[in-house]
Amino acid sequence: MLLTAVAALLIVTPVIGYRPRPDFKPNSSGLNLVDIKYHMGPVLTANITIHPIWYGPWRNSQKNIIRDFINSISAVHSKNPSVAGWWKTVQLYTDRKGANVSRTVLLGEEVNDRFYSHGKSLSRSSIQSVIKSAVTAAGMKRLPINSGSGLYLLLTSDDVYVQDFCTQICAFHGFMLQPIVGYTRLLYAWVGNSAELCPETCAFPFAVPEYMAGFKALKSPNGDVGVDGMISLIGHEVAELATDPLGNAWYGGQEMARVEIADMCEGIYGTRDDEPYTGSVLKGKDGATYNMNGIKRRYLVQWVWNHVVSDCTGPNALVK
Repeated sequence: MLLTAVAALLIVTPVIGYRPRPDFKPNSSGLNLVDIKYHMGPVLTANITIHPIWYGPWRNSQKNIIRDFINSISAVHSKNPSVAGWWKTVQLYTDRKGANVSRTVLLGEEVNDRFYSHGKSLSRSSIQSVIKSAVTAAGMKRLPINSGSGLYLLLTSDDVYVQDFCTQICAFHGFMLQPIVGYTRLLYAWVGNSAELCPETCAFPFAVPEYMAGFKALKSPNGDVGVDGMISLIGHEVAELATDPLGNAWYGGQEMARVEIADMCEGIYGTRDDEPYTGSVLKGKDGATYNMNGIKRRYLVQWVWNHVVSDCTGPNALVK
């Protein structure tokens, strides 16, 4: 993905909306054209703590879907195929000392910004401002500062527009440096709820674009198209922050067209076969589509790149 530096203070890596083509079937055979390599930077080897920032109105039922996903990343006793099994691929990535990405991902303290402190239309720079307010604002609950392995996850409700949302991006991650927040660095990601603005772009396959007349939208596993679509994007961003937090660890491609471990596998949820668009996934008795289990819920999460086998892998892979 495109790596952009703004005034040398903000590094952002966006995730472009997955736009399925009528002739597309998941197939990673061409992905070797981009080689994910290690560039000697740090990965997140200490316990990772994710701090959600709920921007705009959120129902508790929606929050709990996302909380359960975050908690499930380290829940090694969940039913297989599991979210924790998916994270094992991320754990394969190491730093220059051979230390692996941490197995432990924790749900940290949260804040609510339900009254749109920075408005209902956010630029990329105002994303920084929202996060800065969450850790520095006086007279309100603050998030703790964790400049080492804390991830600040800004989640915007379905009535909030973010610059380039739907047309170019569905989510992005980056880090802010000392001149912005007064600390060494803060790692963050933004993911928007696309339910009202563009579910066919950012919540596929739970909604489909008009040109895909022959493809029926799949039933989401938790009954919320927007939030269920966000889950895969959250997984995408957390996986890339863990393996390339400062833009100098695990990535491939050219300087202006970088890709990271989740970029390589966008739209791939299962073993490539004759199932169009998604690959082989699971169906519940209720007709819902998913590919992994959390502690209490089921999720559909894209696979990530496995540099050991040079392919996209996930916990629901079919044995051939």
